Amino acid sequence: MKKAGLILCATLFASHTAYANVENGSFENWTAGAPESWTTIDPGISLTQSASQVKSGSSSAAISVNTGSQSSTDFRQSVNVVAGQPYLASVWVRHTEGGIKARLYVNGYRDYSTASLLNQWQQLSYSYTPSVSGSIEVGLRFYDESGFDGSEIVYVDDFEPNSDSGSAPTNCNSNSGSFELVTDNYANETSWQITNSQSVVVASGSGYANNTGYSEPLCLDDESYVFTINDSYGDGICCNVGTGQYSLVFNGVTLATGSDFATSESSSFTLGTTSGGGSADLSAYYASAQGLTGYSLKSSLYNIIKGHASQGYGALWTFYNANGRDEYYENDGSILDIYSENPSGTESYTYTAVSDQCGNYAGEGSCYNREHSFPRSWFGGAVEPMNSDVHHIFATDGYVNSKRGSYPYGVVGSATFTSTNGSRLGSASVGIGFTGTVFEPIDEFKGDIARAYFYMATRYQNVIGGWQGNSTSSNAVLDGSSDQVFESWTLNLLKSWHQQDPVSQKELDRNEAAYSHQGNRNPFVDYPQFVSEIWGQ
Repeated sequence: MKKAGLILCATLFASHTAYANVENGSFENWTAGAPESWTTIDPGISLTQSASQVKSGSSSAAISVNTGSQSSTDFRQSVNVVAGQPYLASVWVRHTEGGIKARLYVNGYRDYSTASLLNQWQQLSYSYTPSVSGSIEVGLRFYDESGFDGSEIVYVDDFEPNSDSGSAPTNCNSNSGSFELVTDNYANETSWQITNSQSVVVASGSGYANNTGYSEPLCLDDESYVFTINDSYGDGICCNVGTGQYSLVFNGVTLATGSDFATSESSSFTLGTTSGGGSADLSAYYASAQGLTGYSLKSSLYNIIKGHASQGYGALWTFYNANGRDEYYENDGSILDIYSENPSGTESYTYTAVSDQCGNYAGEGSCYNREHSFPRSWFGGAVEPMNSDVHHIFATDGYVNSKRGSYPYGVVGSATFTSTNGSRLGSASVGIGFTGTVFEPIDEFKGDIARAYFYMATRYQNVIGGWQGNSTSSNAVLDGSSDQVFESWTLNLLKSWHQQDPVSQKELDRNEAAYSHQGNRNPFVDYPQFVSEIWGQ
């Protein structure tokens, strides 16, 4: 396939901060129709200053690729780098037709842009540590895709770090953070990305050197995000292939950290006030826990969330009426029942708030009641404050709730009962570390339940060590301690569910409502990374 090529090159200057400046990287300064400091422009491309499509500032470069000959499409500056100094280069591109893709060039060809992602900005980035001092080229090259008609415009902006804002990337007026990485013996297998609530990649990195440390600056707006780190071989970055590790830090708080994983692991996080509209300052709420890990962190969280104002068992109906409606799937205002909700289709039945409260039931669809995801028999019966703690009590179909009973949650191998949305009761699947009857909710709600369990382990750590012997099921799930709390098979299952089903908007909203209702929060919804920081990967 012919390749319509453009190399956009600039010099990087070394500094102790691992930043390097690109002259006029924001394309704000133009003279006689050409961007200042970009000294070589070949005849195969044309450039104009654009004010209509801008990532930041007041202008960008509108680059028209008009030829398939790479030899006549270079666009460069010429400067030097210093051996051993890590550099992070990034650029934002915006495709208009999808006939070409951009490939980041940092002393070699790196990652491609997504050509089909039209009319929105996407970022390409790459970290590079030169082995010798000298000049390198950093920029873009365009490759034609099927449908390229011989002329296409791509907008380019914010080649960073740039000299327009000093020695570091563009000043951050929202949430300042960094991605910290120590690579293993096979760093070329490691990549990462951050996506926003619209699943758009807002930051990413790859192309690292073996056994090298990196600190990559980040700046993100108030929003909900998912961070994912990948290993293309599937053996993580520790511990059989070196001693790699990573952490994601924003506003002085570690939001994700780890080392030992397989193909990938993800963490959800929210910056700024939660989108539920509450006024809680989370950094202040969790201030006493900052800098702690392991069971010390768990104890600190216990001291933060203990002593909530119990509202009583009857107040759960009021909470469901005000805060338990379906505003996320059908958005029909019915009660959101985790045992009947069908995220990808139509439910067999729905419940009207208040009027459909249980009541008697003869089968599914009769009424909804109050499901203690952490069964009340495990903590001794109708004992407060556990019996009315809304963080672990969900609205569910009464009949399915009775089928679940007080059985542990788990993975079902052979089902004896299946609800209309696919929740199942049956014998445990071989390999989960438990033999007996378990109940398995659908994937959509597994993370919600896992985080409710981590909340219970933390909120009641002063008494939960004595609950193991209360029933056969509690003995199967709890280990009799106040630190790990769960038997290993349960802990592994909960961590898996927590990772596979990240925090959703409905959980953020419910957590905010629970805070208003009883005065405490679920830390593992606010900061999902607390799970791995306490119980490990």
